Amino acid sequence: MLGKTEAPANKDAVKERDRWTAADNSVGHKNMQQLIQLRWIAVVGQITTIAVVTLGLGIELPVRHMLEVLVCLVAFNIASHLRWHERPRVSNSELFLALLVDVAILTAQLYLSGGTTNPFIFLYLLQVILSAVLLEAWSTWIIVAITSACLVALSILSSPLTLPYDHEYLVFSMYVQGVLICFSLNAILLAFFITRINRNLRTGASQLADLRKRATEEENIVRMGLLASGAAHELGTPLATLSVILGDWRHMPEFTNNPELRAEIVEMETQLKRCKAIVSSILLSAGEARGESSVKTTLNTFLNDLAAEWRSSRAITYFEYKNRIEQDVPVVFDSVLKQMICNVLDNAVEASPHWVRLEVSSKEDVLTLLITDAGPGFPPDMLSQIGKPYQSTKGRPGSGLGLFLVVNVARKLGGTVAARNRKEGGAAVELTLPLSAISLDEDDEDVG
Repeated sequence: MLGKTEAPANKDAVKERDRWTAADNSVGHKNMQQLIQLRWIAVVGQITTIAVVTLGLGIELPVRHMLEVLVCLVAFNIASHLRWHERPRVSNSELFLALLVDVAILTAQLYLSGGTTNPFIFLYLLQVILSAVLLEAWSTWIIVAITSACLVALSILSSPLTLPYDHEYLVFSMYVQGVLICFSLNAILLAFFITRINRNLRTGASQLADLRKRATEEENIVRMGLLASGAAHELGTPLATLSVILGDWRHMPEFTNNPELRAEIVEMETQLKRCKAIVSSILLSAGEARGESSVKTTLNTFLNDLAAEWRSSRAITYFEYKNRIEQDVPVVFDSVLKQMICNVLDNAVEASPHWVRLEVSSKEDVLTLLITDAGPGFPPDMLSQIGKPYQSTKGRPGSGLGLFLVVNVARKLGGTVAARNRKEGGAAVELTLPLSAISLDEDDEDVG
């Protein structure tokens, strides 16, 4: 925005890349939090199972070794919580490694408690399904291969779990009950956590869709900027020609001796200067005005000058300007910000040529500009579409781009645009901008 013309493009590109990365990382971080919660449930479930099996059913298990494995799981989960609480970025590889640790802990516990004869052997499916939901394809297939290899190793290396042979009792068989418990546990955990994980994924997809929409809108702005810049260049020559012709007419006897014609020439020259100023402003926004891409001033000076200049160049009966900013601050602004505010004022005066009010204030490092008019107001369906192109009350092809550009410029500066209809009639548009977006800092000291 300020200073060198190449800096904004680079900053915007970095911000755009950061927004996409943040949206992607947010989903990964939420999924890692789900795994941490699932691991705590596993800790409670394993402690409960060990206590019930050893104390309630009288089945001998290597409790000390199983508790040692459980301590390792608790330590890993605490470390994971501390790490991902402070660091929001979670990659696919980090999720993959976390699931590998879960597979390793499950394998160790199954090895100590009967291997493939343990009814809870089917908990491997939980790890495979979670990997299919959370990970990229290559990572999921590696999890499938590792869990399959663990099953084979357990069937060969582990000692069978000593259970009474009671299969004739069908559903009352201890092994069958263990399988039913394992199935119910798998089903409950999958239904609960995959629902939450899918919600995270949908949220991430929605954020990415918003970013794509924003990128498309900003691309349209760039195209319109290029078109406006090209048109400004083309208008430069005929405007210069008209200026020369009017200068010659001023010295011709036919005009010098006729006060009415002389007054009209003066008015034509005034309007011509305004056209030149508009063309220069367009080129200035494109960074093509001899390095004068920004101006150092104060906030009150900028706003007061803008209001005075706008009032003097528009045909309006009454323009009410109220500046409620108590503490003036140094700022650096370029023509884009000025054009954004003037665009809203121009829309207001088109709807209400007799009265427009501009009220500015600042609070908690936020600049607020409220533009109100006494026109017909916004149609209800348009209020919900503010900021979208080709939404206009003017009924002309191509209308509605003004507010579209205003919304996008405000968004680029970190601000917002809100529109509403006034109870007493007319419309109100409120612009809010962080003062940090235009405030003068050390990097702007070289701007001239």
